[in-house]
Amino acid sequence: MRVLMACLLLPMHSLTGQPALDFTTPPHVIWTFATGGPIVSSAVIGEGRVYVGSTDSVLYALDLATGTPRWTVRIGGPVRSTVCLGPDGLFLSGGDGIVRCLEKNSGKELWHFATQGEKVYELYGYADYFHSSPALFEHVLIVGSGDGSVYALNSSTGDIRWRVQTGNVVHSSPVIDSDRVFIGSFDGNVYALRLADGLLLWTFKAVGHRFFPRGEFQGSPVIGNGLVYIGSRDYNVYAIDREKGYCHWNRQFPLGWAMALSCPDTTLYIGTSDDDLLVAVDGRTGREFWRTDIEFNMFGPPSVTAGMLYAGTLMGKMYGLDRRTGSIRWSFATDGYTAHHRKYFPSEETIVKNDFYSIVQTPEGYIRALYELGAIFSTPAISGNRMVITSTDGTVYCLSR
Repeated sequence: MRVLMACLLLPMHSLTGQPALDFTTPPHVIWTFATGGPIVSSAVIGEGRVYVGSTDSVLYALDLATGTPRWTVRIGGPVRSTVCLGPDGLFLSGGDGIVRCLEKNSGKELWHFATQGEKVYELYGYADYFHSSPALFEHVLIVGSGDGSVYALNSSTGDIRWRVQTGNVVHSSPVIDSDRVFIGSFDGNVYALRLADGLLLWTFKAVGHRFFPRGEFQGSPVIGNGLVYIGSRDYNVYAIDREKGYCHWNRQFPLGWAMALSCPDTTLYIGTSDDDLLVAVDGRTGREFWRTDIEFNMFGPPSVTAGMLYAGTLMGKMYGLDRRTGSIRWSFATDGYTAHHRKYFPSEETIVKNDFYSIVQTPEGYIRALYELGAIFSTPAISGNRMVITSTDGTVYCLSR
């Protein structure tokens, strides 16, 4: 059974074919590259290049060894999705509502497809951070849209194969599992669709929450153990039967969302928002193995190597953790965190969230603080002895073992 996510680098082998090595000791910076705006999308590594989009509306192809730009492409809106690499091109869903296929070596556009437009989900719209990232299986490209649709495109031509309309914005990224597509919508449903023609196989409805009665699925699904795992705004993580669409188990976190999920084997890793936890559970039953306080909110799924996890937080710090025990082996701070953390966290030894919220006060102040702190919304990309992370301080960081 072949599983393809929206090209986040979660596997233990990168797209270059090089094994992703354990970073057991603190890595050091070998280069940085400054974009013109905050970055929430993840970097993708392939064929000696790093591909990353920024909210400055530019897609960058950087040399993995040096950080030097190989090419750049400006599009008509901020890039809040992660690129998907195919054999012959790369695919990008832009903030202008256009899906593009670009030539990997030059950035030349091979085709584009216009959706009916992007939009921000209305309720707590400032926290609708991402756009849907494309996923590719053979010659079919799947992507969600702010227009509420899930699109299947011919990856060679951009021609539409099918479209499924949901009840609200789709900023969840799809996962393709052999003949099926799984994706969440802000209408509170997970959709299982037949890859060949978009036929609806089942839907699963979130329970909902008093603040989020729809149970909006802002998180992106991952597949493991015959289950579809996904986090909702109703504070739940759901483990849904792949075949039938019923819930095997769910786990609610008392303080907020839990959307940063990785499942490399039978263990599911759950990164939470206001609970400030990274939790390892048995993916088959939900039984907890360990939990680690990571001090702040987490939205990017952790990367995984043989013995380690790598998790970024919105405070601007990334942690390397032992997979077996959850113990923190090292941390890395962005330039934004280094420059501005004392403004929000006077003591590094004691991170007090209530003090932080009293300083930022408003949603606008909250986002401004995350941008200053160099928040890490992304999943680290790993190839060999290189790790690439992105930050809302606008910087791409390349680290080495």
